[in-house]
Amino acid sequence: MPTRKIIIIGSAHPLRGGLAAFNERIAKQLQDEGHEVIIYTFSLQYPSILFPGTSQYTDEPAPKNLNIKVKVNSINPFNWIKVGNEIRKENADLIIVKFWLPFMGPCFGTILRLAKRNKKSKVVSILDNVIPHEHRIGDKQFTNYFLKPIDGFVVMSQSVKNDLHKFLPDAKCDFIPHPIYDNFGEIISKQAARAILKIDENEKVILFFGFIRKYKGLDLIFEAIDFINKNSSEKIKLLVAGEFYEDRKFYDDLIENLNIKNNLILHTDFIPNEAVKNYFCAADCVVQPYRTATQSGISQMAYHFEKPMIVTNVGGLPEIVPNEKVGFVVEQNPKEIAEAILKFYQQKRENEFVENVKIEKKKYAWDKMTNAVMKMLG
Repeated sequence: MPTRKIIIIGSAHPLRGGLAAFNERIAKQLQDEGHEVIIYTFSLQYPSILFPGTSQYTDEPAPKNLNIKVKVNSINPFNWIKVGNEIRKENADLIIVKFWLPFMGPCFGTILRLAKRNKKSKVVSILDNVIPHEHRIGDKQFTNYFLKPIDGFVVMSQSVKNDLHKFLPDAKCDFIPHPIYDNFGEIISKQAARAILKIDENEKVILFFGFIRKYKGLDLIFEAIDFINKNSSEKIKLLVAGEFYEDRKFYDDLIENLNIKNNLILHTDFIPNEAVKNYFCAADCVVQPYRTATQSGISQMAYHFEKPMIVTNVGGLPEIVPNEKVGFVVEQNPKEIAEAILKFYQQKRENEFVENVKIEKKKYAWDKMTNAVMKMLG
């Protein structure tokens, strides 16, 4: 394939989180394949009033060998015009934009319309969501505005593809599962990870990882722990690693009412990239009790660290977590989640699932994603 000039628009350093990790990782893959890549990231991604966490920025050093331009202001139309015209003059062969939230529709949609005036650049969007997990006024209009200038789409779950076709029935679209997040360090032993986190190596530990919002279902797993305590002699510890993106009082009250404090290991600050491996490697199993989902970067992190998973039967999760092979797929209720956790331990399924994870993870290479994107050039 000939060398192409590619621009990625979206989150990247100094911003933190999964969106930045994805864009930086796909940029590296494209560079490794011989392409010239520039990332246009945000000078302002969210106004502070709309950002539920403690900080949008990382203290970690910038990734090596990536050309990142901090330029885009998500709420300033004059900035969109300036950036759109600048990107137009770059005459890139391809512009890639990852879309996850209707709020970004006006910003991205305007930049792309201006950039495409060079009559050269093609635009491909990698869609996290078309219909958001949490609905707001204007979602449909903002999403429609974003989708119109896109030449082709890559989705990471069948449910998102279905949602896209509700907006654009004839959209050019390819389905490629979310690649593995392999940029959070190498696997370390469970014993070493638990020593770092001060967790007894004999404990039975399951992991909930990622920012905490209602749709992630942390309360469901709290209730599942309560079910286990009342119906089993098993002593299970739940390691919660991730920042609250909503009022934590609901969860604190639930912990107290269920009397499960002794079952919990709470690390509810933002987890920096270099520490992620400690949490996954310390766990026996990763649990995702989501109420809604499309695809999940957490599942792909679990694959990288070769951990079994228990997920709910929503969105694209069952597509990437084969039931009874790399873990369990259950319905969204505490009893079923609890029974899957008990089954995992009582049937001693960890070693079997880990071996299957090692096989299954080979499906999720980054070159499959970049190949799908580049095919959209025609």
